[in-house]
Amino acid sequence: MNTRTETGFTPIDPDLYARAFQFLDPAPEPAAPALPAAPAQVPLTAVPPVRLTGPVEKTLTDALAFLDTHGWARGTLIHPEGARCSIGALRAAAGARNSAYCDAGNLLLDEARRQHGTKWQSIPSWNDSHTGAQVRSVWETAIRRAHHLNI
Repeated sequence: MNTRTETGFTPIDPDLYARAFQFLDPAPEPAAPALPAAPAQVPLTAVPPVRLTGPVEKTLTDALAFLDTHGWARGTLIHPEGARCSIGALRAAAGARNSAYCDAGNLLLDEARRQHGTKWQSIPSWNDSHTGAQVRSVWETAIRRAHHLNI
């Protein structure tokens, strides 16, 4: 048998692969000196501002909830079954004829005049001359106005 052991290949440098990989994946550069960590910045808008319900808005909201619970009436302050007219609901919600009661009544009457004309001189006369849906619309709009005015 005649086997040649010489291949004729050029011998290679054993560190050739190591140098090639250094070109592909160079060693990281020395890190810059660490700076002191800055304190965490908390954005000022992270927490929404707290908005408190004003006394007029609360009185109007409570009065409408009273009407929803006990019923709405016309022609009487308090119906024998517990329903009330708008002024009766305001009185029940306010608990007394205080400034919130007066301001809520003025706002309610003003909204009634906006929606149904300026001829209404009092809440009872307006309440007794309109449907439940019309009265409710005035209540809801007055509550939104009180909320917008933050009163």
